[in-house]
Amino acid sequence: MIQSLKKRQRNYRMREKLHDTFRAFQSFLNDGKKDEAGKFLATLYKTVDTAVKKHIIHHKNGDRKKSLAAKKLAAMK
Repeated sequence: MIQSLKKRQRNYRMREKLHDTFRAFQSFLNDGKKDEAGKFLATLYKTVDTAVKKHIIHHKNGDRKKSLAAKKLAAMK
């Protein structure tokens, strides 16, 4: 029981970090800061890859998230 609680807390923290990273990336895009968003993209990729490695999200879901972020950055004028 204690192990499952610890795993649940660890997974929750990782999901929150993932969510916060995407929120920060989106705020860069909304503010029109393409240079900062481009630099932050590496951090976003690292966070997604870590979540995939720890089985927090499925690898195809991670690929989709990274692809969507890259497309949003490329579509920015």
